[in-house]
Amino acid sequence: MRTDAQIARGTRLEPISAIAQSLGIEADEYEPYGRDKAKLSLGLLDRLSGRPDGRLVLVTAINPTPAGEGKTTTNVGLSMALNRIGRRAVTTLREPSMGPCFGLKGGAAGGGRAQVLPMEDINLHFTGDMHAIGAAHNLLAAIVDNSIHQGNPLDIDPQRVVLRRVVDVNDRALRNVVVGLGRRVDGVPRQSGYDITVASEIMAVLCLASGFDDLKARLGRIIPAYTRDGEPVTVDRLGVTGALALLLKDAVKPNLVQTTENTPAIIHGGPFANIAHGCNSVLALRMGLKLADYTITEAGFGADLGAEKFLDIVCPSAGLVPDAIVLVATVRALEFNGGVQGAALDAEDLGALDAGMVNLEQHLDNLAKFGVPVVVAVNEFPTDTAAELDLVRERCAELGVRAVGSTVFADGGAGGVELARAVVELCEQPGEFTPIYDAESSLRGKIETVAREIYRADGVTFSSMAQRQLERLSAQGFDELPVCLAKTQYSFSDDPGLLGAPRGFTITVRELSVRAGAGFVVGLTGDVLTMPGLPSRPAALDMDIDADGRITGLS
Repeated sequence: MRTDAQIARGTRLEPISAIAQSLGIEADEYEPYGRDKAKLSLGLLDRLSGRPDGRLVLVTAINPTPAGEGKTTTNVGLSMALNRIGRRAVTTLREPSMGPCFGLKGGAAGGGRAQVLPMEDINLHFTGDMHAIGAAHNLLAAIVDNSIHQGNPLDIDPQRVVLRRVVDVNDRALRNVVVGLGRRVDGVPRQSGYDITVASEIMAVLCLASGFDDLKARLGRIIPAYTRDGEPVTVDRLGVTGALALLLKDAVKPNLVQTTENTPAIIHGGPFANIAHGCNSVLALRMGLKLADYTITEAGFGADLGAEKFLDIVCPSAGLVPDAIVLVATVRALEFNGGVQGAALDAEDLGALDAGMVNLEQHLDNLAKFGVPVVVAVNEFPTDTAAELDLVRERCAELGVRAVGSTVFADGGAGGVELARAVVELCEQPGEFTPIYDAESSLRGKIETVAREIYRADGVTFSSMAQRQLERLSAQGFDELPVCLAKTQYSFSDDPGLLGAPRGFTITVRELSVRAGAGFVVGLTGDVLTMPGLPSRPAALDMDIDADGRITGLS
């Protein structure tokens, strides 16, 4: 089979003007970025405000494994398949971070015959959104340090500057740094560090904003530091809200591209799913819902992370109600959860598959608590046997959930027609969407509810620091905010080695911080880091470009 890059280069892309016109987007409502990309004007939503929304479908997955689940590939393939059966569909996706792209994970534009294009641009600098977010974030960091250096008129405590700088590269050497070293004119020395750009609160703000005015209001509420008396110092108090918004004037506009079958795709924003909420922007979703009959979106990593945050943070904040959920699984990943690894995953092992099914079953049970109909998409591999696929279908049927095979990687939209028809039927079923916790619950109560109901932990342990932070945040009036638990993606627990559906464990919250602009409180668990490191052999070592601009090793 041809590589992703070969398939992408062999695809005939429509001019982006034709993609825009197919959705009814007027000429003054998009700005072309070359032939294949465009920025969508926020005025589009004003014109379409009276139009009813289409259906919203969330694509999520079981816990990720080295065997791969193909969540983005399924998302893209489903949108193409819906168009094949006469339903106007749009896929909405996050923008890839260059950190994982050059590190271990690789690109995030789908795969095989189910990709969003131009794949190479999307995985690299795209339309510059990531750089704009990094520039705005680092400007804010510089403003904070400059305020301290220039007489400290706001009485900022240098030891309580909580904003770290960002860079969109996996670089463990930057996790802990000291700034301000050198002469007196070089600033006030203090310990700090770097996060990856997609962990920036400004990224979360961009993705949760309902418009430009809301973007500015959220930016103004960000708290990068505290005074010596423990009072929050906001961006508004620092007087830099307008400058940050200026740097984001183009980044706030969603990006229009297309799939390998010319299905429209809106790609915008890219918060990490384990250390942030892991979903594309609300603006992209709103545009998709106004422009198409079906908007297919996805939430990063497993359903215990991305889907939980989409349903508990994004939907209540934006007033969205999902019509259906697609839970992606593979035989290989289920067998991995059942104890099989490496080359053995290519061989039939019904015992391991049966043992690993508990992971899928717990995700299904969790999603049922939100009141949204679910279908399982079995992303098929050539090594899957009929007996293995039958076992997955039978076990799902016993749980009252339909399991549908998908071959969109190999066959494009044609390989997702059965899944598309199942999704259409699912969207017609009545649902009663309800977040897993009440907004009025305390922060502690919300954390404990997620740990108990989603992770199945016996309880939650708070470090002494987290306990103090919990008390302070509650006293400052942040109890009404939802919680965004940063946890390993590989397990329901905070231990990546506990596969399947572990029991008899507790979740340890070691640190809490408020994202007042984004509108949630982050709780760090386990060993989750906000700045990833590179693996022993980074993907960057296999990448190259020739004199004709032909890129290799990027997929």
